[in-house]
Amino acid sequence: MRRGFGLPQALMIILFIGGIVVLSVKYARINVRHYADSYTIEQARLFERSAMERALLEISDYNRSDGSCWAGGVFFSPENLFEASVNVLEYYRADGLTCNNVLTTAIQTPESHGMVRLRIVVSASDLARTTRAVRLESVSVQRP
Repeated sequence: MRRGFGLPQALMIILFIGGIVVLSVKYARINVRHYADSYTIEQARLFERSAMERALLEISDYNRSDGSCWAGGVFFSPENLFEASVNVLEYYRADGLTCNNVLTTAIQTPESHGMVRLRIVVSASDLARTTRAVRLESVSVQRP
């Protein structure tokens, strides 16, 4: 008579294979979450750059005839997945003119005339299905 697997040995093999499958599914889930988070954060960074460019266009197009300057605004991504709050912290001017509604610093170097310090906060809107909250904040000095 030939010996084969008994019921206890077969159950142990099934449990062992089941444990391996559970571990591989767990690591696959972790990998998918990491990939989704990395993709979402990279999209938020790209939107942050486009919000900064749009703010610079708004600043250069703003009518300063009444002594006020562009102070900031809120921008939304085309898919409404992200929103960016852009605030002007300070204008740097060498011509002695000031803005009534935003801090203006007089500088002595003509090369830096017209620079602006921006604070940009990008966050995921309620429509974005992210596994965790996304909030990027940056401060940048730019020339409009």
